[in-house]
Amino acid sequence: MKQIILGTAGHIDHGKTALIKALTGINTDRLKEEKRRGITIELGFAHLDLPSGQHLGIVDVPGHEKFVKNMVAGATGIDIVAMVIAADEGVMPQTREHMEICTLLGIKHGLVVLTKTDLVDEEWLELVIEDIRDFVRGTFLEKAPIVPVSSVTGDGIPEFIKTLDELSARLPSRPPSSLFRLPVDRVFTMKGFGTVITGTLISGEVQVGDMVMLYPSGITSKVRGIQVHNHSVNRAEAGMRTAVNFQGLEKASVYRGDVLSNPGALKPSYMIDVWLDYTGSNKKPIKNRTRIRFHTGTSEMLGILILLEKDELLPGEAAVAQLRIDSPMALIKNDRFVIRSYSPVRTIGGGNILNPIPQKHKRFKPEIIKGLKGLMDQGPESIIFYHVNESGYQGIVFSDLKIMTGLHEKELQNIMQDLLSKQTVILVDKENRTYIHKNSLDRLKKEISNFLSNYHQANPLKTGMPKEELRSKSPGLQGSKLFNLTLNQMMKDKEIVAEENTVRLASHTVSLGVDQADIRERILDAYRKNGLTPPYFKELRNTLNLEQPRAKDVLMLLVDEGIIVKVKEDLYFYTKAVQELQQKLVDFLVSHEEMTTPQFKEMTGVSRKYLIPLIEYFDAQNVTIRIGDTRKLRKR
Repeated sequence: MKQIILGTAGHIDHGKTALIKALTGINTDRLKEEKRRGITIELGFAHLDLPSGQHLGIVDVPGHEKFVKNMVAGATGIDIVAMVIAADEGVMPQTREHMEICTLLGIKHGLVVLTKTDLVDEEWLELVIEDIRDFVRGTFLEKAPIVPVSSVTGDGIPEFIKTLDELSARLPSRPPSSLFRLPVDRVFTMKGFGTVITGTLISGEVQVGDMVMLYPSGITSKVRGIQVHNHSVNRAEAGMRTAVNFQGLEKASVYRGDVLSNPGALKPSYMIDVWLDYTGSNKKPIKNRTRIRFHTGTSEMLGILILLEKDELLPGEAAVAQLRIDSPMALIKNDRFVIRSYSPVRTIGGGNILNPIPQKHKRFKPEIIKGLKGLMDQGPESIIFYHVNESGYQGIVFSDLKIMTGLHEKELQNIMQDLLSKQTVILVDKENRTYIHKNSLDRLKKEISNFLSNYHQANPLKTGMPKEELRSKSPGLQGSKLFNLTLNQMMKDKEIVAEENTVRLASHTVSLGVDQADIRERILDAYRKNGLTPPYFKELRNTLNLEQPRAKDVLMLLVDEGIIVKVKEDLYFYTKAVQELQQKLVDFLVSHEEMTTPQFKEMTGVSRKYLIPLIEYFDAQNVTIRIGDTRKLRKR
């Protein structure tokens, strides 16, 4: 059976609470102040079983203009609205404001209840009904039934219940969602139970024993018990008025406007991209950077309206905008909202969330405006494309895509799998499910090619660019997984060659000029002749009268080619001489098992200047291992 919430709306003292009592026998005014003053201040709750067996949860909202913020909170999750209009007064200011709020919140189903019919005659009643038909023309209630009732005499109540039953039967089921969300409208403590939170469960489901998180605070707790309409249950689902009680959660840490959800499922943000309808009832334009009151779910927050494509909006106009709010809020795409003026307070507009976790936008950027407008009406695949592309090299994680698209997890998984198979989206990090757009990968490959090309031009004698130097060239290359993925793809496509700690373009080869070839031969000849007693390179450079940069570049080329080996800073040897010595050393250790430093000196015939660097070099190369004052062959 469908889970349906009926909500009231209408001007103060038009009989909303009396109507609910006549329907259900429940007085939703529970506060002493409400009973003393005879007006509804806070949200009230009741329930009703219809003749068909359909169960309704009921939210009664205050009608006074001072408590409109409470009315907006109560309208969250409403499926059917009963617009209550008193027969003796007709359409009043809060009737109009509540109609605007219901429209802005995307409520599409409802009826008009004409109350206090016992106070007027038939002729007056006909006039009021005619007035109501003019009032609802062009709204979602234009074709809705108008049901006259008297909560005092009971006249019309059976017809009202029958109409509710018919409306409920035609109401479409809520779209499925894998995301549990319950905006908090009340929090209190009960002896023996602890902290209790109530609200309308707007999507997903929750079960006893589940771990849940409170947003935006990030506090986690375990569900200890659940009640739906005063009955304990093990599970609650979307559309139910739900009370949840927790283990170890302090009442002081929970506020109306907080949202209960799965741990890590939502992401609070100070900025929200929106599609804003500025209602035609406004008397003057709204300007950029206007201070506003932002209402969504059960929360109210102050913020600033940033108009992205114009300096002001005229009454009746709509546009993309960014809201920058004073405290972070956890929302998802297509959540509805209402904005009210800062002072004097009145409803001025609303709309739906386009991106709940955007970057800060600059104004008058055509590509940003076009992209946000596309989020209004494009299909899921295009919306995913937009967000993945916008994420650049940083990429976007699956959990963020869920709230940026509002899609069911299974639907999002299927689309992502399809995009991965087409290679239009690339999975960078399997563990965190991080994706980048193919455009970003192509751009990154081009950047790497340019970095390497410039490096080869500046360092023609170097075989390649050190990997870490390449990584540090761009902030976009900082993530090792993306960096390694890009290099691997470029190697696979034979665009680059990676050798140990260097990377080069596949087309790059070292070509020496005539003078550089001469320097190479002179350096190589010196190392070849001196064998195990070469000069330090600084001495050799002075002896051969060579310039520092060019001589060092040629030396490093010989090292890269493996002809010369570096043993320690500024001390290089002819590789063949070191290899011959290594073979002698290994043969000796195979026969004698260990060698002392004096024995090594006797083998090499060199001074301590060369002796210590050489034996330490063999240690570093894992040929030998030092044990006390001797060396042994390292087991391999």
